[in-house]
Amino acid sequence: MQKGLKKIAQPFIKLGMNILFPKVNDNYYYTYYFLKMGVNQKLFGYNKNVPWPVHPTSIVKCPEKIQYISKAPGTAIGCYLDGRNGIIMEENVWLGPRVSLISQNHDLNDYNKYITEQPIIIRKNCLLTTNCVILPGVELGEHTVVAAGAVVRDSFPEGNQLLAGNPAKVVKKLDDYKG
Repeated sequence: MQKGLKKIAQPFIKLGMNILFPKVNDNYYYTYYFLKMGVNQKLFGYNKNVPWPVHPTSIVKCPEKIQYISKAPGTAIGCYLDGRNGIIMEENVWLGPRVSLISQNHDLNDYNKYITEQPIIIRKNCLLTTNCVILPGVELGEHTVVAAGAVVRDSFPEGNQLLAGNPAKVVKKLDDYKG
């Protein structure tokens, strides 16, 4: 009975996703995203200006300056994505709960002014785990894993590495990504 209902509902869910998020490739989104995020987002106004599904507890600033390929950022609980200087995420970038990508910072001599920085660049096959923070201008190389709670203030473009700590540093070299 349940499988039959799911089969009947599938075309309607795809239609709903296409209406709510016309630019999103639905291969990466499921019923959960549509029901939990899409309806909340478009009907109730949470992150209404974001053209991809976002968890109701996540905050996205300047979504027009955020580029991603495969996984929509902000679907995990409590993410903070500040795209004012730009965020570029290549394919297969995973963000865990409460990850913060902060691309813009205040001028230390005048808090009303912001500093123009290079965008945050996250290369393919990266995993940013719970409560990590990526600061303005940082570039992470391919297959970089950022440990829970790490604060990344410097670039690590080499790739195949595990970063941890505050400030983050390489704590382990990784083999090539096989996923």
